[in-house]
Amino acid sequence: MRVGILTGGGDCPGLNPAIRGATLRLIRDGHIPIGILQGWKGLVQGLTVPLSEERVDEIIREGGTILGTSRTNPFKNEQDLQRLLDNYHALGFDALIAIGGEDTLGVGARLYAEHHLPVVGVPKTMDNDLGGTDFTFGFDSAVSVAVEALDRLRDTAKSHARIIVLEVMGRHAGWVALYAGIGGGADWILIPEIPVDLNAMCHYLQQVYHGGKHYGLVVVSEGVELPFAQTDQPIVLDDFGHVVLKERAVGSRVARYIEEITGIETRDAVIGHIQRGGPPTVFDRVLATRLGLKAAELVSMEQFGSMTALHGVEVVAVPLTEAVRNLKLVPYDLYEEARQIFQRLVLQPQRSGAV
Repeated sequence: MRVGILTGGGDCPGLNPAIRGATLRLIRDGHIPIGILQGWKGLVQGLTVPLSEERVDEIIREGGTILGTSRTNPFKNEQDLQRLLDNYHALGFDALIAIGGEDTLGVGARLYAEHHLPVVGVPKTMDNDLGGTDFTFGFDSAVSVAVEALDRLRDTAKSHARIIVLEVMGRHAGWVALYAGIGGGADWILIPEIPVDLNAMCHYLQQVYHGGKHYGLVVVSEGVELPFAQTDQPIVLDDFGHVVLKERAVGSRVARYIEEITGIETRDAVIGHIQRGGPPTVFDRVLATRLGLKAAELVSMEQFGSMTALHGVEVVAVPLTEAVRNLKLVPYDLYEEARQIFQRLVLQPQRSGAV
């Protein structure tokens, strides 16, 4: 079979190991792997590149994706959808392996269900918010970068007796913030799933600061909704209808609020796309490779409409519909468990006029 492989959505460490795993297994099974460039955009425009053992042999250690990526949604425009279907047949494909997150795999699920294209999905997202799998590759690498950033921020926070707020990625789910906050020993963690109580946070930070620590660290997901007005900014949507978050400056707004309420000098830092680049961690290299290998196996078995997934320590197949039905959010109980670590002091009653 001629099998197209594409990577869609935001890049993250692990994409190249997944491409490598799928390519090597497809060749072993007697298939012909073909790279599709720039995600679904590449299939709309007919952009392909051959894949070989030599091409993918050393990419396991590389970040990003050798195939390029985009956030193109072919279902947004009927002409694009028709071009995609025409190119699929014109290029002689017999199956597709789509590597991506909720949006990329959502397109794959619709192509399988509505147009009978043989699609197998591989779960990728640094946000770890994809259903059907315990972990997605890219997440461990992103958290590792965030924890390193917190370690460095701790040094400067202690030196200047400041509070520092670190904003990390996480549109709807706070997995990166939660894991980074636990691993980096943050004093407070703000995630989209849990209602924000800024006054309780400020009061706690004051107790920590004046109790002898003399500095503080806060981690906040970029998707957190704050209870006070944002500066007027035009709302920009991507192809999948998601608000582009780059103008929200959540970390900066939280830092200003903390300083205003507590009177403690507060700074903020945003690592942003630094989380996306660089070589994948060993965990992500192994997980992505295993998921890619399993995807190629599912193609050989003609088990289409499936996604490879990590359940415990086993890589299994789950329906694509299960993966994209609902986002996997941080459960309340897990956040409460973490709160025992990052909120160690018992909040004392607030005095009149105090935060």
